Amino acid sequence: MPAADTLRPHSGSCVRFEALAVLMERVPAAKAAAAQALYARVQEGKAAVSPRRVLDEPPDLPGRPERPELVEPRKLGRRSMQSPEGRAVLLHALAHIEFNAINLALDAVWRFNGMPEAFYVDWLKVASEEAHHFSLLTTRLAEFGHTYGDFPAHDGLWDMCERTRGDVLARMALVPRTLEARGLDASPPIRARLQQAGDHASAAILDVILRDEIGHVLIGNRWFRYLCDKISADAHQTYLRLSDEYRAPKLRGPFNFEARRDAGFEEEELAALAGLEAPPRTDD
Repeated sequence: MPAADTLRPHSGSCVRFEALAVLMERVPAAKAAAAQALYARVQEGKAAVSPRRVLDEPPDLPGRPERPELVEPRKLGRRSMQSPEGRAVLLHALAHIEFNAINLALDAVWRFNGMPEAFYVDWLKVASEEAHHFSLLTTRLAEFGHTYGDFPAHDGLWDMCERTRGDVLARMALVPRTLEARGLDASPPIRARLQQAGDHASAAILDVILRDEIGHVLIGNRWFRYLCDKISADAHQTYLRLSDEYRAPKLRGPFNFEARRDAGFEEEELAALAGLEAPPRTDD
C-alpha cells in the first residue's frame, strides 16, 4: 500500500482538512455555523473525503474563546433551577458541553485516517447536530440575559479527547459510549426539573438533544464494534479494558436503559449497568 501523504495546514483541501480548520475556529457561533455548513456540503456531494491523508496537528487545539474560564469541576457551584439565574447557569453548562461535543466530533474526522468514508460522514453529521444544539442553547441563554462565557466551566470532555488521541478504538469506546452516553442518563431528570420550574421552552430543547444524542451514541457503538470486529476482540471485554487503561469515569446510576438500548448497547452491557444501580432504599 502506498504511503499516505502528509498535509500541512496550508497545503490542500478535503473534508477532513476542512474539519480541522473548523476545529481551530475560536469564535463559537462561527464554529457552529461552519460545522453545519460543512456537513451540508457533504450531503450535497460538494465536498470529498480523503480517508488516507495524514494531517499534521497544529498547536493549541481546540480553537475556543478566552471565556468561559475553565476550572476544576468541584469549583463549579450549583444553583436552584427555581430561579432564572439558576436556569441560566444550567443552560450555560449544557451549551459548554455541546460546544465541546462539536470539537470532539470534528477531532474524530481529521485525526483518524484510514477509516471507511462513512466514518467521517457520520462524525460530520454529529458535529452539525451538536452545533445545532449549541445554537438552541445559546439563543435560549440570551433570553435570560446571558451569553456563552458568562459562567465558569470545566474541561472534562476534551481531557478524554486528549487521552485517546492516539487510538481510535479507545476514542470510540470512551467518548461516545461513556461520556456522551451519560447525557442519555442525565437528560430526563434535568428536563423534569425544568418542567417543574415552569421552563417549558428549555425543557423542549432537552427533548431535541436527547433524541439526537441517542443517534450519536449509536454511531459510537457502530464504529466501536466495527473496530473490535476487525481485530476479533470481544466488544464488552475490550470496553472494560480500555475504560480501566484510560481511567474513564466510573459509571453510576440511575441509567436510562431505554435510551441506551435505542443507542445500540447490547443486553450484556445493560445487565452489567443494572448491577451498578444502587439498591432501592428500605425504611425500617
